[in-house]
Amino acid sequence: MLVKIGREILDNLLYAAAAAPDREICGLLFGADGGVDRAEPVDNVAENPSDSFEIDPRALFAAFRAERAGGPRLIGHYHSHPNGSAEPSARDLAAAEPGKYWLIIGDGTARLWLAEESGFTEVQMIVNQDRA
Repeated sequence: MLVKIGREILDNLLYAAAAAPDREICGLLFGADGGVDRAEPVDNVAENPSDSFEIDPRALFAAFRAERAGGPRLIGHYHSHPNGSAEPSARDLAAAEPGKYWLIIGDGTARLWLAEESGFTEVQMIVNQDRA
């Protein structure tokens, strides 16, 4: 499986993660199965954002409402591992919603994963020079 993502989107996510080395950044991914069209940062409301993340529920509910009203499709989310790799953690596995993408940033790289019933499968990203 291949998923397209724009160079600008990916670079912005990598920059945001590097600018916050002491906490996990997070946000929502919008697009279609074949591509990420937009990444929207949201507040990490986790009790301890240095080693975990929780998407602000208000932002998540707003995305669901917008999608139901014909807005952009929510296909997943992103977050960083400031002290780890770009691989899903046990905590990520416990929170995974099957069918959603997880873009994880760690060690200066970004990797894309698809959550499935049995765990995560890595998805190859095709990085375009344009937005998506």
